[in-house]
Amino acid sequence: MNIQTDALNTHAGKPEHSLSRAYSLSERYQQVRDNSLLLCAPLQTEDFVVQPHAEVSPPKWHLAHTTWFFEQAILKQFDSDYQVFNEDYARLFNSYYKSAGTHWLQSERGQLSRPTVDEIYDYRRFVDERLLRLLDEEISNTELLAVLELGLNHEQQHQELLLMDIKRILATNLSMPAYSDAHWSAPVVAERWTEFPEGVYEIGHQGDTFAYDNEMPRHKQYLHSFSIRDNSVTCEEFIEFIDAGGYSNPGLWLSLGWDWVQNNQISAPFYWFKQDGIWHQYTLHGVKPVSAHEPVVHVSYFEADAFARWKGYRLPVEAELEIWLEEQPEMLSPRTALLHPNRAEQAINQVWYWTASHYSPYPGYRPYSGMLGEYNGKFMCNQFVLRGGCVATPAGHYRSSYRNFYQPEQRWMFSGIKLAKHR
Repeated sequence: MNIQTDALNTHAGKPEHSLSRAYSLSERYQQVRDNSLLLCAPLQTEDFVVQPHAEVSPPKWHLAHTTWFFEQAILKQFDSDYQVFNEDYARLFNSYYKSAGTHWLQSERGQLSRPTVDEIYDYRRFVDERLLRLLDEEISNTELLAVLELGLNHEQQHQELLLMDIKRILATNLSMPAYSDAHWSAPVVAERWTEFPEGVYEIGHQGDTFAYDNEMPRHKQYLHSFSIRDNSVTCEEFIEFIDAGGYSNPGLWLSLGWDWVQNNQISAPFYWFKQDGIWHQYTLHGVKPVSAHEPVVHVSYFEADAFARWKGYRLPVEAELEIWLEEQPEMLSPRTALLHPNRAEQAINQVWYWTASHYSPYPGYRPYSGMLGEYNGKFMCNQFVLRGGCVATPAGHYRSSYRNFYQPEQRWMFSGIKLAKHR
């Protein structure tokens, strides 16, 4: 299997990486790897192994898969003396890379009690030791550094997925235990719109910092004049939608969305329920009454689209939202309390925003080569783009060009609503 990393982020003629800018290579690697373990520190052993839904992966799988990625994409490619930790792991912890061999079904990851959590931690230590040793030897290998940067960003993606899945796992328990005592909240923000004139805009990643292949190349796009509402749709606004019969009015819904509502008896955002006549929601810090001024979260594309239509507006397309994000520097450097259990911090607009754009390649899109070509491109079908970032997104993992994507009915991620209108 040839991973062919020469096409990794080479749109400017050379691999892009920024590992040495703030930390040494080993410090940067160790920091990202340690953060995954820190996120798992509040868990009990039993929490690591369950899979309450097919789209959820057990936390121990995330810890192993991100390790497999470094083993497969770096150690097996650049370390001539490397011997894999366990031959079975290639099948168990390969997510979807067909060119790397067969893999275990995602929906059946929770069926496996072995390898144990302790064995997964041993696997991580083994790979970390070998990779750090390799870095000392190959410090000037630009091809290795490019794949390493991708691997670190890949692990950061899984750190967000870890929190999504941990929330789903804990919420399945009758006791709905808290993951952390720390929590985030958002201050009241007055309604305000930002206007943008008609014209030709440039979107897509630019510069020498890291970006995925699906964020490139930067290109021009014509947009009619539009406005974006700066403040997120709040829980209070969404309760008004519910009380107005939003979930029972087929005229507000896309056809597939209405079928989804009817077939699944959807009547509120995910994790919402009524207790003594008051809306509550499960959060990572336990069950709390729904806070009126905080952004509504865990809504599907169908719900976001129906709400926007009910409100008399629309969802932005991704180019509009990228342009808006470029003027919102606080959105690209948010703070999270999730890695600091003894400190609660404020967070503004920390939800991913649905856009009305299908997930498709940009003009001139060039996917990675070899196995890494399966990273993004093959998912460009039947999914919608989300932009921004959320409270679970790792620090430093935000940028205006970042393209997240999910199927329109999915809502276990931290997804919210941003409104747009034509001027």
